[in-house]
Amino acid sequence: MTINEKLSTFAGLPIVAWDADEAPADPTAVAWRLEMEEFDADAAEFERAFEELLKRTGEGGPVALVVGEWGEAYERSFPVDLIVRNAARLSRLRFLFAAELTYEQCEISWIKQDDLTPLLEAFPRLESLWVRGADGLVLRPVRHEGLRELVFQSGGLPVDVVRAVAASDFPNLTRLELWLGVDNYGGDARADDLAPILAGRALPALTALGLRNAEIADEVAAALAAAPVVARLTELDLSMGALSDTGGEALLAGQPLTHLKSLALTHHFLSDELAQRLVDELPGVRVDIADRQQEEEWGRYTAVAE
Repeated sequence: MTINEKLSTFAGLPIVAWDADEAPADPTAVAWRLEMEEFDADAAEFERAFEELLKRTGEGGPVALVVGEWGEAYERSFPVDLIVRNAARLSRLRFLFAAELTYEQCEISWIKQDDLTPLLEAFPRLESLWVRGADGLVLRPVRHEGLRELVFQSGGLPVDVVRAVAASDFPNLTRLELWLGVDNYGGDARADDLAPILAGRALPALTALGLRNAEIADEVAAALAAAPVVARLTELDLSMGALSDTGGEALLAGQPLTHLKSLALTHHFLSDELAQRLVDELPGVRVDIADRQQEEEWGRYTAVAE
């Protein structure tokens, strides 16, 4: 699977391009996409587009911002500094997607990121942060009271980022989604690195947990089977990974999951029998077992890597 389509909505709002012919009457009623048409645009061109966006959205800037191609995203890191320098002019910003690029613009594991901690420090009222790509990605442990949703999409999420999330103080975070990825693309975290989250010590408000696109899906499933945090989840997402019968059996043999509203397992390597058992033994839970994969001679694979 590749990411070949751009979002049409973000944070429940329709997405409008920064240079759309007709601006919406209410600039706060949409999410604004800021991106360059040419992949080799330079930093000055992107900054001019950013200035034009601020003019169109008025005092306080956009409520929701989706940043796409900023120019040579495979070589030049996400423009954290530009956004942080203008934090005072972006006082309305609540929802941010850092690097919503399709594979045609830049493969997910080639997207250059940076230390994103300053974004959280500069925007204490930010409610949702989505990040795509992990090459050069850094996160330091941080306290942020406003954040409700945190999503990292990657072909390989560095262990230091996983540990930083687990060590951060996000008292109001209700949804966490980590695309753990594969070791070959930098996804070197293990289930033990998730321990503070799984033990329920971190993220006290968490109700939706996604540990997706994981090469170590079986290991994660085994850890979840006895993880205290599961008892307060309503949504658990293990989709897009390399989950096999080993992981499926661990889920069934572990703590009860019947309290969940949904269990997402799409793109998996479960046998038909084990997949059906998961559906049958979790009545009342929406168990999604679509998109069964066939193991290759060289092994199982995640949905998104490069």
